[in-house]
This record gives sequence, C-alpha cells and structure tokens, in this order.
Amino acid sequence: MPTLFDPIKLGDIDCANRIFMAPMTRSRAGDGDAPTAMNAKYYGQRASAGLIITEGVYPNIDGKGYVRTPGIVTNEQIAGWKLVTDAVHAKGGKIVMQLMHCGRIASHHNKPDGSRTLAPSAIQAKGEMYTDAAGMQPNDMPEELTADEIKQTIADYRQAAINAIEAGCDGLELHCTSGYLPAQFLSTGTNKRTDNYGGSLENRLRFALEVLSVMSIAIGKGRVGMRICPGNPFNDLYDDNPEETFRALIKAINPMELAYLHVIRMKAGVDNIALAKEFDGPVILNDSYDLERGNRALAADQADAISFARSYIANPDLVERFREDRELSPPDFKTLYSPGPEGYVDY
Repeated sequence: MPTLFDPIKLGDIDCANRIFMAPMTRSRAGDGDAPTAMNAKYYGQRASAGLIITEGVYPNIDGKGYVRTPGIVTNEQIAGWKLVTDAVHAKGGKIVMQLMHCGRIASHHNKPDGSRTLAPSAIQAKGEMYTDAAGMQPNDMPEELTADEIKQTIADYRQAAINAIEAGCDGLELHCTSGYLPAQFLSTGTNKRTDNYGGSLENRLRFALEVLSVMSIAIGKGRVGMRICPGNPFNDLYDDNPEETFRALIKAINPMELAYLHVIRMKAGVDNIALAKEFDGPVILNDSYDLERGNRALAADQADAISFARSYIANPDLVERFREDRELSPPDFKTLYSPGPEGYVDY
C-alpha cells in the first residue's frame, strides 16, 4: 500500500509525495490584490509539499469577498503569481491555484471599485465579515445574476484559468464548497431561480459543470480539480438534500476525467468519505489529519493523498518533520489574517 511519502500522478500533474498543502486564506495580498515577494517566500518555504493548493483567488472583480485576498484578473496579478510559482518551482514543487468566487459572501468595503456583489438569487447571507475600512460588516445584499451575467461569469472563470497557467501554475482547483458561488448555485437554500440554472437538481448542477467544462477545454482536463464538502453549512449555506446533490454532481463529473476531487471529510449529516469513493479519479481528503491518520486513510483506500492546513501554517517543512518524526510547531492564530510577515513567513 502507498504511504504519504510515495509519489502520485494527478491527471497531468506529477507530485513527489502525497502530503499536500491545503488552500488557506491568509489576507496578505499586496497593492491591487497582486501577490508580492512576501507571498512568494511563503509558498516557496512550503515547496516540499507534494502539491500546494493556493489560497482562494478571485476569477473576476465581482468574485472578491474578503479583505486583502488576491485575484488573477489583471496583468499585475498575473505577474505577482509568477513570482509565487517561480519560487515553488525553483525548489522542485508543484502548485495549483484555487479559484474562489465568493458570490454573496462579500462586503463592498473589501471589493475593488466598479465591482458588484452577485449571487444566483437575491438572498442576503446571515453573518458578518471583517473589513479594514469599517471593521465588522454584514454580508452585502446580493443582486441576482442575469442569464447574460452567468454566461460572462463562466467566461471569466475560463480566462482566469488561462491567466493562471500563464502565471506558471500547474493546474486549477474550483472551490465548490464553503458557501461560495458554485455552492450557492447547487443549494436549494440559496438558489431560487426559475430558469435553466435553478429549480431542478439538473439545473442547479449546471453552473458548476459548465465552469469545469470551460476550464478543462481551456487548459486541459488533466490540470483541473474540484473541492467539495457535502453538507457543509458554512456561510449560511443550506440544501434540502446535500447527499443527493453531490452524488449527482460526482456522477456528472466522472466522464470529465478531472485531475482530482478534493473532499473535506467534515460530517454534517453526510458520509463524505463514502461519497468521495464514487469519484472515478484520485481523491484528496482534508480535515484534521496527522501523519498516522493520513497513512491509515490511504491504507483503507479512502484517499490517494491528504491535504494539511493548520499544520502548514507553522511548519513550512512539514514533509521533513513528518519524515523525521519531529514535533510540530503550533500556529499563532492571532496572526492568521493580519497583514505583514509576522505569523506568515517567520516560522
């Protein structure tokens, strides 16, 4: 049986080991939401991971939700990400970009000039988010996307994928959980549309499937993955039958031959590990694994790789620490989202 230290091929992406860095928002983008040399240092420090999955990156300006999060829209942002990918590749690592359109989970205080907060339906999400400009603020009341705006958003995902490859990324991951735009389309609680993108299960799947399709055509299916967490209520998300929804989604993506499916195993009334087994390709599992539990998951054929989040915050050399059975350093949770190098590149 494979262990976490064994190599693996995900579609067209060769990974030196199965210890992956999970996507984590760290709110440290520079001017114009472009990555900086500090971001390149952060990712480069962690390049011994078999695969790095970046923080969520917005595919168009309407898709930004949180403070100081990066995009892949402007030339400056593409150039900033090139700094990051060069730093990772210089150390032999691989990196894919997670595309994250926040949809209704947004505050206009955090968004660029000229942007809007859009969602499948005009339903405001409960909860607040931090803004530098005005402190804690409620999520915006979103505007309902028109049919033409849906088409444009899908086209924007395609262009973002092309931009990410231009920036040197080895692939893309579609963020399809945590209450963000694709999950908003999937879920009955956030999608009250009566057109081809709402109502029936088939229609609610349509947005995510069309995004995956255009991305796969643009950059190759072997470089496209997706992240899900069936039943996750985060960001005021609700679906009448998440197991049915995600079983249908997995069945629909199997013929696409994507590079991987990234599954958060959190149980919220759904057996996500069992659902993940219905995917025909490689599965990455995430959520509170350590080395021992990760190897057990591989031995039980529950996963092909494991992604680690918190462990990578304070342990850029996580692979080496695991290999040498060294103690892990604890993260400083007070600096998770603060600007500057403290708690980011100084571990």
